[in-house]
Amino acid sequence: MRGHRIADVAEQSGLSSATVDRVLHGRPGASPRAVRAVEQAVAELDRQATALRLGARALVLDVVMQAPDRFSGAVREAVESQLTGLRPAAVRARFHLRESGTVDDVAATLEGIGRRGRTSHGVLLKAPDDPHVAAAIDDLADRGIPTVTLVTDVHRSRRVAYAGPDHDSAGRTAAHVVHRWGATEHGTVLVTMSRSSFVGERTRVEAFVEQLAADAPGLVVRRVTDADGLDASTRAVVAAELEQVTGPVGVYSVGGANRAIIAALRAKGVTPFVHVGHDLDADNLALLRAGEIDLVLHHDLREDARSAIRAVLQHHGIAPGAPLSMASGVQVVTRHNIPARLAPR
Repeated sequence: MRGHRIADVAEQSGLSSATVDRVLHGRPGASPRAVRAVEQAVAELDRQATALRLGARALVLDVVMQAPDRFSGAVREAVESQLTGLRPAAVRARFHLRESGTVDDVAATLEGIGRRGRTSHGVLLKAPDDPHVAAAIDDLADRGIPTVTLVTDVHRSRRVAYAGPDHDSAGRTAAHVVHRWGATEHGTVLVTMSRSSFVGERTRVEAFVEQLAADAPGLVVRRVTDADGLDASTRAVVAAELEQVTGPVGVYSVGGANRAIIAALRAKGVTPFVHVGHDLDADNLALLRAGEIDLVLHHDLREDARSAIRAVLQHHGIAPGAPLSMASGVQVVTRHNIPARLAPR
């Protein structure tokens, strides 16, 4: 267990100390799910050990996300990169990640965190904009646990701050690029979303449609949504949409799954006049370098994570100032200007 206390592993995993003890010592009575939870908790504690050695006051953040693994993995890396060297607190993160699910699933996760009480000092949340989620955030607030929405917001909730990109700016930038890069007056732009209930994606698309109508009124937008950004479902809905399309086709991929989109286009013999993606995750980096997509609208997840963690520290009076929503700008990235820290070593 590399020196981790049973109490720390129990807190990290959300299991009882007795269950953790059974798992760690190979005693009967522990379910396979408990074993996986303990293994994940120990791995997280191992990765975050440096941060835990440095601070004076120990805080635990719960990171709750509904997103494809390729994106939640990037967020996990971004959050953990910001834990080292925080002053005057040591912060550790627990991760509750799912690729898809209902709003009730997300609300249940938040309610479970609330029931643990003071074992959580804050929640970083990427979830659909839904009244059930907002109510769960408000319940956490009543319990003294602040929520910071990450990457996408939840309206009409008592979250203390939002940390993520300026989605309106991102959508308008995408429209400008599609208009200027495509250099075509007529055609169809497929706008693919993971889930229309994510307010961030919704805002991007609304801004994109409005700006494109002003800049290039001859281009028709067709929305493809609610495939959760997963490869198989995204390929299926894009293929179905392409059956209805003739003429030049461009792509604005708001919700990811670009490998699946490219596969659907190739199966139909379609070469897009422009393909714009979002986020420099591992898939998009590889596609960008290979010239499979033209450009990516990038925002720095590390900056978002830093802002989110700081807002929690400010809520608890550990860092100066009051929590503020921080919208990060977007950068247009082609294969020629990939940020240095993401370039191959």
